[in-house]
Amino acid sequence: KQILVLGLDGAGKTSVLHSLATNHVKRSVAPTEGFNAICVNTEESQMEFLEIGGSECLRSYWKMYLPKVLLLIYVVDSADHARLPVAKQLLHQLIQNNSTLPVVVLANKQDLEGAYCIADIHDALALSDIGDERKMFLIGTHVAEDGSEISSSMKDAKELIAQLVLETQ
Repeated sequence: KQILVLGLDGAGKTSVLHSLATNHVKRSVAPTEGFNAICVNTEESQMEFLEIGGSECLRSYWKMYLPKVLLLIYVVDSADHARLPVAKQLLHQLIQNNSTLPVVVLANKQDLEGAYCIADIHDALALSDIGDERKMFLIGTHVAEDGSEISSSMKDAKELIAQLVLETQ
């Protein structure tokens, strides 16, 4: 059972995953062409993350992997206002037929000028329309400078994800 990591191209999925895996920052600028799998070990569990690239040609694969996962992590670029409607539409399409899949939305790039705050991201993605049955979380994150330790928000996200994995296994 895996944790699926999805989001539009350029949202920061690979950088987020690397930060979760190593507790250090390594920004990735190259888009993921296809798939990226990473294992993250914590004291309590081993978590297997599967990232699927967010470019249009890869989005058709997203739905195929949903039935097999414990948890969906959906990464959005908080500063990319123009593409939030597309991110919202894709998220809603993805989870409409799976009312119990836990979802963690990472509002990434909170450190950029002009980034939407958490309340604005919540509204832009219409997260209140997604339903009350599922466990749903929204966390603001950012990947700091290369080589530095991960931000406290990334540590919080990692702890939350580990907790959700334990609960769903």
